[in-house]
Amino acid sequence: MLAKKGVGLPSFLKTGTTIVGLIFQDGVILGADTRATEGPIVADKNCEKIHYMAPNIYCCGAGTAADTEAVTDMVSSQLQLHRYHTGRESRVVTALTLLKKHLFSYQGHVSAALVLGGVDITGPHLHTIYPHGSTDTLPFATMGSGSLAAMAMFESNYKEGLTRDEGIKLVVDAICSGIFNDLGSGSNVDVCVITKGHKEYLRNHLLPNPRTFVSSKGYTFTKKTEVLSTKIIPLKERVEVTERGDAMEE
Repeated sequence: MLAKKGVGLPSFLKTGTTIVGLIFQDGVILGADTRATEGPIVADKNCEKIHYMAPNIYCCGAGTAADTEAVTDMVSSQLQLHRYHTGRESRVVTALTLLKKHLFSYQGHVSAALVLGGVDITGPHLHTIYPHGSTDTLPFATMGSGSLAAMAMFESNYKEGLTRDEGIKLVVDAICSGIFNDLGSGSNVDVCVITKGHKEYLRNHLLPNPRTFVSSKGYTFTKKTEVLSTKIIPLKERVEVTERGDAMEE
């Protein structure tokens, strides 16, 4: 109806991210790149894409940054209230259900593609959640524009019973594959290792794209800002006198 009246659809910005997760012998490892794009522009070189959900649950987000932040923050607060009410540790399936119900209710218009991982009383869990609300439960998963490059690394090298160091190396290799083969992914590698009763967030675990040249002299701009005209208006003190009414009789 709006199209008939000449109102066009809003344009879409290409989003870019590589996020991954895998299950190893002691828990779950999540990984993400740190590039945030705004169409063809790199808006942030070192953003955080691994979001806190609960002490034992974290979630990687791809898609529209505002949507991934909002939906993970909202569900994180709901999980906190649930822990206050029950006095028990949050379960990964609880976070999964809250996320998928919210995304499904918006029919894909909340652009958040998520990799959810955590360890609870029933063991390690890894899920992917698509913007329309559909979910997968897998031993390893990738999402985002660099997901195909990352999945190539997982399908070639993943095996059951990986150690912590082997799992971190595979996650880093998968993220680097996305960084170097997808224009929407880049900068650094973040890793989060979740085990029973413990989590380790390795912020900027690897920096595969360091600046190759930084001038020791710094950068100067030769042309100064030109003043075209100057106008000074002196301020005048303005006093307002208001008349009072008749004095009250005693």
